Amino acid sequence: MNNHLAMRGISKRFGGLQALRTVNLAAQGGQVHALMGENGAGKSTLMKILSGAYRPDEGDIELGGETLAIDSPHAARGYGISVIYQEFSLAKHLSVAENIYLDDLAQGASIIPWRRLRARAKQQLDALGFGELDVTRPVSDLSVAEQQVVEISKALSRSSRVLVFDEPTAVLTDRETKRLFELIAKLRRDGVCIIYISHRLEEIFSICDVATVLKDGRDVATVRISDTNETALVRLMVGRELGDLFPPRHATIGQRVLEVRNLDAKARVRNVTFDVHAGEVLGFSGLVGAGRTETVRAVFGADRRDGGDILLDGKPIAHRSPRQGAMSGIGMLPEDRKQQGVLLNLSIRANAMMTPRNRFARGGWLLARRAEARETQRLIGALRVKTQSMEDPVSSLSGGNQQKVALMKWVSSGCRVLILDEPTRGVDVGAKIEIYQIINQLAEQGVAVIVVSSDMPEIIGLCDRVLVMRMGEIAGELRGADINEHALIALSMGVK
Repeated sequence: MNNHLAMRGISKRFGGLQALRTVNLAAQGGQVHALMGENGAGKSTLMKILSGAYRPDEGDIELGGETLAIDSPHAARGYGISVIYQEFSLAKHLSVAENIYLDDLAQGASIIPWRRLRARAKQQLDALGFGELDVTRPVSDLSVAEQQVVEISKALSRSSRVLVFDEPTAVLTDRETKRLFELIAKLRRDGVCIIYISHRLEEIFSICDVATVLKDGRDVATVRISDTNETALVRLMVGRELGDLFPPRHATIGQRVLEVRNLDAKARVRNVTFDVHAGEVLGFSGLVGAGRTETVRAVFGADRRDGGDILLDGKPIAHRSPRQGAMSGIGMLPEDRKQQGVLLNLSIRANAMMTPRNRFARGGWLLARRAEARETQRLIGALRVKTQSMEDPVSSLSGGNQQKVALMKWVSSGCRVLILDEPTRGVDVGAKIEIYQIINQLAEQGVAVIVVSSDMPEIIGLCDRVLVMRMGEIAGELRGADINEHALIALSMGVK
């Protein structure tokens, strides 16, 4: 079957914002086609048009030479188009088999052939190489990777001809990512047209055949992966070189601000001792599960401390909650941006001012409101948040801009210590550069910055000093030129 997809002259406007301008995308069956660009470049809008969630103002879509009339997600599925979003559309209380064949269950048959349905689900998973998955297990009991397999199986049960993956590895371990890539390779061999959206350049060069780059709602280039390199792709996306990813910092490292002594927490952190100075960017590296996040959450007050002392400017603090931590002068941007970093349904202004140290929450309602508006507008400009109004809900922003809003309240609060847990996860290259610039500016203002990151180039390019954790303890410390990939891996794996 011909699974060639062609989207021609696609335009879409939302009020005064032109999201897409005559975009063209041509993807072949039996290939993995990368769709790249900064957050806000138009990738999500284009895929929502393909999936039937939005209707284009102009343009048409063809699949296998047939012009499609996609006016709803149901219509898109009928043509064999499926999108695997970061947030899965699974019924968590139902079993694996029931989720895979949910469309069949919804057809209203008086008697459901359970044995046959489970056998078909098992056959589907066998074909994908995941036959060990129990089709009778409820989806709520599955790992994220297993849920993703169920989502893919559900799409293929509809005889999907086009399969879109939207940041599929954002929450996967290295082992799970490897299995996903093996599955994508099989789908490619079966002739499925695969569109792959990711900000991870190493993934693009590992599994993709072709890449289309969007910038400011336009398609600026389509290139074969074998004919390009990382520097060229970054230049197309953001108009700058890869070497400019980590802008130079001119902070002066000053006196010790935070001291942590013999910290124990949640049986995952044991006897951790460290300090961080004004103007310093201190990195926390290590394998997943090493105790990095648990350590900084305990320092902030989000998790209970079982032992140890924390001193701020030489004075012991005994905070037992995030509110008390923030009032003491410690801020934290959590790992899970959407669940813990921002309130998606509230405005940018409300999120920016949502801190216990809000210095505008006095002097009368009207004066406070005006002061908050001025400060929010200043932060929008300083952090380069792409929005039409400070009263727009945060849910309307791209991932990179949501992360900037999550940062806003801490930039405004005047905290002495700022903890950033995976600050650029799921963020495009352009937004990464801007977030790194914000970190530099905070350090230059004398803030002590702690960065937890699984991204080794980020740790190497951003930090003055790095603590490597292993099995809940500090395995070693690296400074300056000694911060390199070999040393980070060796310490995290216990290799001397």
